Amino acid sequence: QRQLRESGGGTVQVGGSLTLSCAVSGRGFATYAMGWFRQAPGKEREFVAAISWDWKLDYADPVKGRFTISRDDGENTVTLQMNFLKPEDTAVYYCAARSESSVSRIVADYTDWGQGTQVTVSS
Repeated sequence: QRQLRESGGGTVQVGGSLTLSCAVSGRGFATYAMGWFRQAPGKEREFVAAISWDWKLDYADPVKGRFTISRDDGENTVTLQMNFLKPEDTAVYYCAARSESSVSRIVADYTDWGQGTQVTVSS
C-alpha cells in the first residue's frame, strides 16, 4: 500500500502563491497517475488537477491558468504550484494516487490518499 504525505499548506493573502508537495512511498510511482483534490467546509471533495504517467495534464476550470501540477519520478513527488490565489481556493488539499496510468477527475478512481493540508487565502 502506498503512503502519501502532503506539505506546503498555509495562509496567504489574495493574489499570493503557495506550493504544495506530496511525497509517495512504495514502488511503481512512475507508472501511475496522481491527482490533487480539495474540500472546503460543508462542501464535497472536488477535483483540482491530475497528471498521468506520461505527463498528460488535466485541470478543473476554476484553477486553469493559475495552478500547475508536476511530478518528479526520481523523487516520487508530485507538486501543485498555486498562483494568484483567491479566497474561494481556501480548502483542505489532498494528494491522491491511482492504480491506473491515466488521469481522472473522479474521487473513487483514486485508491490512496494523503491526510490533507490546509490552504487559507485571506482577503
